Amino acid sequence: MNSNKIKRRGGFLLAILLIITALTLPVMGVTRERPTLYVGGIPFGVRFFTDGVLVVGYCDVQSGGGAHNPAKDAGLRPGDCIYQINEEKIDSAANLAEAIEKNGTCPLTLSFRREGKERTARITPLPCDEDGRLRTGLYVRDSGAGIGTVTFVTEQNTFGGLGHGICDGESGTLIPMARGSVMGVTIAGMNKGAAGAPGELKGHFSAGKTGSLTQNTPCGVFGAFAERPSLPTGALPIAYRDEVHDGAVTLWCTLDDNVPREYNAEITAINRAAEGNKCFTVHITDKALLEKTGGIIQGMSGSPIIQDGHLVGAVTHVLIGDPTTGYGIFIENMLNQMGDLAE
Repeated sequence: MNSNKIKRRGGFLLAILLIITALTLPVMGVTRERPTLYVGGIPFGVRFFTDGVLVVGYCDVQSGGGAHNPAKDAGLRPGDCIYQINEEKIDSAANLAEAIEKNGTCPLTLSFRREGKERTARITPLPCDEDGRLRTGLYVRDSGAGIGTVTFVTEQNTFGGLGHGICDGESGTLIPMARGSVMGVTIAGMNKGAAGAPGELKGHFSAGKTGSLTQNTPCGVFGAFAERPSLPTGALPIAYRDEVHDGAVTLWCTLDDNVPREYNAEITAINRAAEGNKCFTVHITDKALLEKTGGIIQGMSGSPIIQDGHLVGAVTHVLIGDPTTGYGIFIENMLNQMGDLAE
């Protein structure tokens, strides 16, 4: 799971089934339809491919007896996503390497996205003194994998999870995802969290593809299961942000015994205006959970939070200095980002 310093996103949530029911809530004379969702709390895995090639770092090129970095000199930086070279589509690190070798030492025009804006850069690869191969000085990524916790699933078997996006561990940039697969997971062990050292769930993919991942957003990842997974409890109505209050809650998650369980916690510092993934503070009070994990650990992101018989949100981050405490997101924010998949 993630932290304020967020080295990497450890948990990818998957959610529960969304059922639109006849329940309504009057608000200032207006009647709101209240969704009902199947509660998650089970682990899931994901494999994904980026939409283009993501720049994750630099590596100087030893050329002509000195160290150079053509990519840095051209203005590229971690978090940029390269999608074209000389107007030809690039969708993998292999494509990028082939295009560089094919072009020789002539300047290349790279098209890339940065913070949602399209840009271009001119870069001239250099031959490496060691092997003569052309280098740009870039480290790139075109795929990834990880595990997390399902938050909810809808009646249509669409789901939401994680409560935050899958981001590059170095730059913190939201990874532009082209496609992804949801996989079954077995939790095989865990590292207990401590101040300054976030813990993590350790698992492995235990089944083939169980669904598809279609969206990677700041408020969670979303997609669809091929079949509804086995969930630890039934469906619950959601709570709107104006109904969430300070006090006792429970959360569902799965640890190394691979049995989903409900644990006690408290929420405070509710920011009803928050549109992102840090809407309130979550403090773990359950003695059994504190004994096993030290609090919130990577892999628990997306653990559904229940208050007064309603699904109010999900765990999203842990504080590096205090693993007993982290942040949560309103379920409304997840559903808003989910868009049409929530219907």
